[in-house]
Amino acid sequence: MRLLVAGGAGFIGSHFIRHCLKNFPDWQVVNFDKLTYAGNLENLSDLESNPRYSFVRGDICDAGQVTEALERCQVVVNFAAETHVDRSILGADSFLRTDVFGVFVLLEACAELGVQRLVQVSTDEVYGPIEEGCFSENSRLNPRNPYSASKAAGDLLALSYCHTGGLPVLVTRGCNTYGPNQYPEKLIPLFVTNALEDKPLPLYGDGQQVREWIYVTDHAEAVALVLEKGQPGEIYNIGTDERITNLEVTRRLLKELRKSEDLITYVADRPGHDRRYAMESEKIRSLGWAPKHPFEQGLNLTVQWYEEHRQFWEKIKSGEFRAYYERQYRGRLEAAERKRGGPSAASGSPCGAEGTP
Repeated sequence: MRLLVAGGAGFIGSHFIRHCLKNFPDWQVVNFDKLTYAGNLENLSDLESNPRYSFVRGDICDAGQVTEALERCQVVVNFAAETHVDRSILGADSFLRTDVFGVFVLLEACAELGVQRLVQVSTDEVYGPIEEGCFSENSRLNPRNPYSASKAAGDLLALSYCHTGGLPVLVTRGCNTYGPNQYPEKLIPLFVTNALEDKPLPLYGDGQQVREWIYVTDHAEAVALVLEKGQPGEIYNIGTDERITNLEVTRRLLKELRKSEDLITYVADRPGHDRRYAMESEKIRSLGWAPKHPFEQGLNLTVQWYEEHRQFWEKIKSGEFRAYYERQYRGRLEAAERKRGGPSAASGSPCGAEGTP
């Protein structure tokens, strides 16, 4: 089988490719990726000589590039997306382009070429918040930020091609994913790397937002199982039932790093911050999947990886990330310092001596 993985140079996509090549010796994988700020071929550098792996640089929104990359591919898994809520609030245009129009372009090409299966990888955030209980795959969608709204639109568009055009589409909705190689804008890699440099950990609001967490290799295995055994037209929630507040996650990673909780800095919450996510995942478990990494173990592995791979994240934090971090957190951190009587913006940057995150 020849498989196209859109967005395969990203965090989850790269782990998915590695899983496929390791566990399916008769699969060939084409990694199709635009290499935006979060796409990194170093995530797969050890596979460059693998005869079953190839890389094609291209944009999911470019119909010609997509059609060319799809030649001789029987199945597609789409990880290509803009994914960070904070960035979507700062500017939603790239999210609409990639997460909606890009999905449309991919669907059109798959329909034209007769692709046998397309897995659209999505997120639990399309359901919106839930005060208690859990969402099922049949729950109504209630996205409340540009990122989740763009993903919900992509999901519905993909399913429409299945129901009206017969394209064999499957949708997965995963919870918060963490692990090695994650771009350090998300909570866990941001806080781990900041703590390693003894810099503030900007925790939104009161830190009591609840998220469900999954280690990245467990997420990759679940997507591969849906590709193999899932039913077209169906949605599969990928969850772990491990729901933890952001504050507790922060305290646990500081404990792993043997760092003081004094690094926690409560900052102004982001607009419309969803309070709690939770999903049922019996449907994916009925296919034979279960997470292998409890949160405590997964967090330990993640912290250890970032401790041992400083070159990975130090290089990222000195580039494009720096401007984003300053825009998103500098004002919040300075306000927090003023509130607790710490150094003012004039006497020192909360981002470090040179303003780096």
